[in-house]
Amino acid sequence: MDTMQGLKRTHYCGDVEGIGNEVVVGGYVQKVRDLGNLIFIDLRDRTGIVQLAFDDSTDREIFSKASGCHAEYVLMAKGVVRERESKNDTIKTGHIEIDVKDLRILAKAQTPPFEIVDDTNVNEELRLKYRYLDLRRNVLQQNLIMRSKIAKVARDYYYENGFIEIETPMMIKSTPEGARDYLVPSRVHHGKFYALPQSPQMYKQLLMISGFDRYIQLARCFRDEDLRADRQPEFTQIDLEMSFVDVEDILEMNEGFIKRLFKEILNVDIPTPLPRLTYKEAMERYGSDKPDTRFGMEIQDISDLVQNSGFGVFSSAVDAGGSVRAIVAKNAATVLTRKEIDKLTEYVRGIGAKGLAFIRWVEDEPSCGFAKFLADGELDAILSRLNAEKGDVVLFVADKNKVTLPVLGALRLKVAKQLDIIPEGYNFLWITEFPFFEYDEDSDSWIAMHHPFTMPMDDCIEYLDSDPGKVTAKAYDLVLNGTELSSGSIRITDYELQQKMFRALGLTDEEIEAKFGFLVEAYKYGAAPHGGMGIGLDRLAMLMCGTDSLRDVTAFPKVQNASELMSGAPNVVDGEQLNELSISIIPDKKEN
Repeated sequence: MDTMQGLKRTHYCGDVEGIGNEVVVGGYVQKVRDLGNLIFIDLRDRTGIVQLAFDDSTDREIFSKASGCHAEYVLMAKGVVRERESKNDTIKTGHIEIDVKDLRILAKAQTPPFEIVDDTNVNEELRLKYRYLDLRRNVLQQNLIMRSKIAKVARDYYYENGFIEIETPMMIKSTPEGARDYLVPSRVHHGKFYALPQSPQMYKQLLMISGFDRYIQLARCFRDEDLRADRQPEFTQIDLEMSFVDVEDILEMNEGFIKRLFKEILNVDIPTPLPRLTYKEAMERYGSDKPDTRFGMEIQDISDLVQNSGFGVFSSAVDAGGSVRAIVAKNAATVLTRKEIDKLTEYVRGIGAKGLAFIRWVEDEPSCGFAKFLADGELDAILSRLNAEKGDVVLFVADKNKVTLPVLGALRLKVAKQLDIIPEGYNFLWITEFPFFEYDEDSDSWIAMHHPFTMPMDDCIEYLDSDPGKVTAKAYDLVLNGTELSSGSIRITDYELQQKMFRALGLTDEEIEAKFGFLVEAYKYGAAPHGGMGIGLDRLAMLMCGTDSLRDVTAFPKVQNASELMSGAPNVVDGEQLNELSISIIPDKKEN
């Protein structure tokens, strides 16, 4: 095997330029084309590909060495840049090549289990098993480079705005955050556990109490929850907190970051201030607290038109305190056939609806299965209210609002994808004024939608005891194209109000002390008004890279069962390690 001695890389493969220049490059063999008296090797690194050329003028030993190269060999080559005869306009270096004068084979490679190409149909599990090879693909390398650039812009922006980067502990006390903690057993304190942080929430609040008025951290966070395409058990958030601020200050600061980020990395101008919707508006118009606003098809309420209707499905829903709502799929009648609508009916039943009523307008007269139950003029009134026309399909759900709104929100997205009407682009918006509490029927109690340190809106505090459903929070989410990027709030800093909030949540003094005692104690010593948020770096990178899976922007991701296929994590540990931790393993009955 050759060595690098005497060679020092002067250029990355994708940056080679200047006919007549002597250059030294290093990389992996993408492809070898041996034409007998001519050999061409495509050499690849993270910046791109450059062609190495070997011909009759090449030293015979070098030529022989080139003929023995195969895919994924690691090479260094020294030579002179010259014009390429057969041009390739699809790559940056497609008009030049390197006339090689020295070639070193630094490492040979077995034939990889799959070809290292961007457009691959290889099973994802196989690629994840050999993730170090998968990461050689240019598309994944560019994704990770994009992620790195996002992190740099974040640090630059927040540093320039007076934020101080402070690391918070990775092993903390277990506190309720809405998902299961990952636990770390203590060797020293038998029977006790650390938790990996779901967020640095309480630590960043303590930093505000400590007088660091602007904190920033690219924080690693952990949640033991079921996985999906936009969720990993460990993730990174651009975590920040600010003192002496209210909601407007935080939104404005982070809009500045978004504007700079998209301009600097994608050269996309994001107009600011960003649009805003209250939670109530978002749910009523889009059926989601993270709506995709790149297309219309908004939810419309026709309850007042059908409350006395002869169609019992509609009238009984309204009588029960619910509503009848609809979406109109414009010019969809040819795509949404009766068979397709039957599939949509099964879909909505699967997510909580009792059924799906519809109007499909193909001929001169609309086809409506429930028209026979309507009085004269009622169908026309419905179509007029909804602005439905020939060629449209109208889809209705009748139930309690907690069913009609989210079901139609999900249906709206499914139909839009089926019709392929979602345009490219980046639609940001803030969702504000979230409900503070949500009623949990299982426990017959009100629970916090956010963490219990979220500040209620000033005009809602009086309802904490008497009518929790009326209380809204100084909480806000940043949404991009239907994906929640960030969640944040103003925090409670008044000790008495915090105690009142705990009582509203039904927490006893013992529970408060056990879960939050150290933070509650800190507030007794004075706290500046503060608030913050955490922006999901992984999701932001996913959307900016134009992919739909966090695995594509995570170097070593985990699959749906939270295992990492390449290393085999999680795995068993030996008995000695368990004994040191005073832990015994109960056999899994499923395995017996």
